[in-house]
Amino acid sequence: MTIVLGVDPGSRITGFGVVRENGQKCEYIASGCIRTPEANLPEKLHTIFQGLQEIIQTYQPTTMGIEQVFMAKSADSALKLGQARGAAIVAGATQGLDISEYSARQVKKTVTGSGAADKEQVMLMVMHLLKLEKRPQVDASDALAIALCHIHHRQTLIPLGLETAKRRRGRLRLSL
Repeated sequence: MTIVLGVDPGSRITGFGVVRENGQKCEYIASGCIRTPEANLPEKLHTIFQGLQEIIQTYQPTTMGIEQVFMAKSADSALKLGQARGAAIVAGATQGLDISEYSARQVKKTVTGSGAADKEQVMLMVMHLLKLEKRPQVDASDALAIALCHIHHRQTLIPLGLETAKRRRGRLRLSL
């Protein structure tokens, strides 16, 4: 039984989703959003870091999935997103979590079957897969989708003998 943290990073809103992998079943534990104050970027990054530290301490996940940076509306937006991701990754790494990254297209394809799915389709599949009665917030839904993607990829790698992934010098190395 593994507890997985999914993170959808953002400089204004960072979504999180916590899911328990129990064999072939996935159980919803918690989700929500870390909203940063209208402040300078360092304060926003500190809020993201602290918020995720609290979530990790509360739910005790052992692994984390996070969305990769995509080219946003502008270079400035992409840089801010990258810095928010950095704060989230450091929060997970500080707590010793195994961290994997997924593209938005990869998450959508894993959860819905289509890499071009819209947010509504992703949300509906997340609700179906986790048997949620109420709609989660959009950023929380995306984070839950990332957690589900991470679980699926872990389950796919284990039968292939790739579960002995090891980190060396900041790079993920897969040993066969």
